[in-house]
Amino acid sequence: MDQMTRLFYDRHADVLYLSIGEPRPAVSQEIGEDVLLRVDPDSGEVVGLTVMNLSTRFATISDSQVLPVGMELHVPSSE
Repeated sequence: MDQMTRLFYDRHADVLYLSIGEPRPAVSQEIGEDVLLRVDPDSGEVVGLTVMNLSTRFATISDSQVLPVGMELHVPSSE
């Protein structure tokens, strides 16, 4: 079964959470300013990404930002 990617923005904390599959315990590795990669400590599998201070990265709607990660996206099958 394909793992779905979930996004959640905590407006109060100004943090964007990206989870791959169901959220689960992980260790964080800082990979950029206010950007944390979430890794399963047992398998080494990437399970998420946390971006702190998200609103300061996008002061206006026209701003563009680059995060220090690459992604491969797939549409899940409808089976």
